Amino acid sequence: MDQVLHEKTLAASSAVSQITSGMVIGLGSGSTAEIAVKLIAKKIKSGAKITGVPSSISTKKLAESLNIPMITDTVPERIDITIDGADEFDENLNLIKGGGGALLHEKIVASASDKLIIIVDSRKTARPLGSSFHLPVEVIPYAHVVVAKKIKELAATPKLRMVKSKPFVSDEGNYILDCDFGTISDVQHLANALSKIAGVVEHGLFIAMTETIIIGSEETVRKLHRK
Repeated sequence: MDQVLHEKTLAASSAVSQITSGMVIGLGSGSTAEIAVKLIAKKIKSGAKITGVPSSISTKKLAESLNIPMITDTVPERIDITIDGADEFDENLNLIKGGGGALLHEKIVASASDKLIIIVDSRKTARPLGSSFHLPVEVIPYAHVVVAKKIKELAATPKLRMVKSKPFVSDEGNYILDCDFGTISDVQHLANALSKIAGVVEHGLFIAMTETIIIGSEETVRKLHRK
C-alpha cells in the first residue's frame, strides 16, 4: 500500500470508528470517502445495523455492490454522521468541495447531518481557500453563459468543466464552472454573492458545516475541531 492510500485509510478508519449500530450515515464521494464506504460495509458485515445515504450516483453504485442498506429516494430529515473528503480546507474548517462534481448532493447530505467529518491525507493542510483549488459552481445549462459573465464581474476567471470535449454534467443534469478567485479573503461574502446570481444552483463553499477534520499522517491521525 502506498503512503497516500495508507494515510487515507488511517483517516477513514478513525472516522468510521465513531459509527455505532443503529445510525444513519451520509456516504461521501471521492477516493478517500470510498475507503470509508468500504469500511462501513465491513462493519455491517460484522453485524452493525447501519443505513447509508449516498451523496452521488457513483457512491450509490459502490454501496449497492457492497450490500449497504440505503435511503436513496430522498435525503432524510436527520443523518447522524456524514463522512466525506474535501479538496481544500482553511484554519476555520471551511471547505472547498466539488472537484468530483457531486457538490450539490454532498452539501444537501451534509446539511442534514448532526456531524460532518472530513477525512484527508497529509498532503492537504489548512490554507486560505482558493490557494490551490478553483471553486466549483454548479449552474443550470441554460444559464451558464450569463452566470459566467456575472462571476467575471466578481473578479474571477470561470471555466466550464469539460470531459472529452463535452460539458461535464452533474448527477442533477447541471454544468459546473470552475472559478479562479485567487485566495478568497471573505468566504461568507463570496458565498452570499454567488447565491444571488440567477442560474446558480449551488457553490462549493462549505462554511461552518464541518465538525472535525481527520488527517492521516504517516502512522497516525491528527484531528482538527471547529472552535
